[in-house]
Amino acid sequence: MAPREFTVADEYHYDRRSALRWLLSHIRRYPLLPTMALLGTFGSTVLFSLTFLVIGQAFDMVTTAPDYGRLLFLALAVLAIRVTQGLMSLGSAFAIELLAQRTERDAREEVYISLLGKSQTFHNRQEVGDVMARATNDVQQLNLMLNPGVALIAESLLSLIIPLIAILLLRIDLLLVPLLFVVAFVFALRRYNRELNPVSGALRGQFGTMNTGLAEAISGIEVVKAYGQELKERRRFQTNARRYRDLFVQEGRVRARYLPLLLYGIAFGLAFGHALLLFRANNLSIGEVIAFMGLMGQLRFPTFISLFSFALVQLGLAGAERILTLIRAETDLDENADGVAQPIQGELCFEQVTFGYGDVPVLKDISFGAKPGETIAIVGQTGAGKSTLTKLVNRTYDVSTGQLLVDGIDVRDWSLQSLRSQISTIEQDVFLFSRTIAENIAFGAAGNATRAQIEQAAREAQAHDFIMTFPEGYDTMVGERGVTLSGGQRQRIAIARAFLTNPRILILDDSTSAIDSATEDQIQRAMRRILQGRTTLLITHRISQIRWADRILVLRRGELVAQGSHAELMARSEVYRRIFAHYEADNTQPAGDGQAPGVATHDAQLLQQLLLTDLADASQATES
Repeated sequence: MAPREFTVADEYHYDRRSALRWLLSHIRRYPLLPTMALLGTFGSTVLFSLTFLVIGQAFDMVTTAPDYGRLLFLALAVLAIRVTQGLMSLGSAFAIELLAQRTERDAREEVYISLLGKSQTFHNRQEVGDVMARATNDVQQLNLMLNPGVALIAESLLSLIIPLIAILLLRIDLLLVPLLFVVAFVFALRRYNRELNPVSGALRGQFGTMNTGLAEAISGIEVVKAYGQELKERRRFQTNARRYRDLFVQEGRVRARYLPLLLYGIAFGLAFGHALLLFRANNLSIGEVIAFMGLMGQLRFPTFISLFSFALVQLGLAGAERILTLIRAETDLDENADGVAQPIQGELCFEQVTFGYGDVPVLKDISFGAKPGETIAIVGQTGAGKSTLTKLVNRTYDVSTGQLLVDGIDVRDWSLQSLRSQISTIEQDVFLFSRTIAENIAFGAAGNATRAQIEQAAREAQAHDFIMTFPEGYDTMVGERGVTLSGGQRQRIAIARAFLTNPRILILDDSTSAIDSATEDQIQRAMRRILQGRTTLLITHRISQIRWADRILVLRRGELVAQGSHAELMARSEVYRRIFAHYEADNTQPAGDGQAPGVATHDAQLLQQLLLTDLADASQATES
């Protein structure tokens, strides 16, 4: 099995060598259900054919020497056969429907487990709309493929074979026309499937493309409206929908050229003519003619239903291939279930760490250490690699070269569950689920937090007061991504969530950017109390937070160019002075709030000079 970040102990393992093998392994999981369905269909088809033989006997008796007692028996026999046939059909339908529903459920669970186990690098490459199309619509297509698709094909196959056997029991030379029809039907059906298969695959692929565009537009509706791009997005969706429609039309054209129905009509007329010739030669009775034509009529079902059933199977196989491609997609990380699982003390050590997305290096030869309980501020211009550096600690990404040690142990040697459960990250773009506030705060605690613990964490994050202003308090439902809350409220809930997990390593990625100064001061005081004894990596542009860090790392274009305290860096690092001047300009307060007049003007001038220098550096780098 390919490496994954998440597995289930009792997970059922399917054969994923091909789409067909994968589907069969799903069906083999419930051997009783397909057996019941097949036996029920077989029995129902046999009884249906037997009905025509009994009716033929009744017609012969009526036209020769009527025996009303015998006729009553035959009538009751037909009734009993049809009732038994109905019960067997009902049992077969129940079994195949249950199998289809269980297959859909199992496939959906398999896809979900697979997605949970994929690395962040994998998810960064995926289009959410296409993933959702595969996990919902394609999986549902498996259900329709089994029932009615495969169920109808099985019934069709038996409806071809059993009537031929019954015709053989009537008279062997009656098989001439039916056999010729079956041969022609098989060749015509192969041609039909050969034309239908590529269209079905393209149809499923275009549905994913259309769904991707729709999901992006809805997720980014705020940006669409802000820039007035509704008409452009509408045209884009219309283009994708038009392509989807065209493929449906193309599929309709393939179905319109469905030849077996014409072949059946010709065969039915020829069979009737053949039966009349045998009757005229006294080689066939009226009852046998009627029974024969009834059995020929039974051949119409597989001929007609193949038009739809094979299309459903082709769509199901195309969907299965898309699902299997998603499941089999390579992922970068392994959960290392047998790795180190112990309490983290919080010591961090980067040893010549290099990392890049593909062939593009983002971090180059980074080396530094952090003792347990230290707060390390990371500063640098946009794109310097600050956030990427912190994502290496919890193995969101793995280092390309070098080593990253936690408590002297390479992060790749830790159990991923143990490592991540003791590290909390609070980012600027806070994600909240469509659940209650209490559930969002308790999310990282795996359901083990009490209401009292949740409220205490909210108080420490300065979130309790605004939560209690809602009519339902902690039971208030928040919209997807927390859209019903302000940015500052979302960040305070995220901070409370981190507090509740009691992490040994805490990563704060500009986590107070949407919080006003007064609230931030309260949160900072709470943080200083709670973060004692915890290693903290702090990314921020707030000067107040940078200054109280134990050590500051200065990143520039993916390289660690300086580290030390604020005073040390101001004295010996020109890059830090530039960055600090930039931050100071952003955080400048009006004169009269404890700041000397003229500082803002000086910093603005300095910032302008530094920006010009950076532009010159960038120009030289481009020319080289």
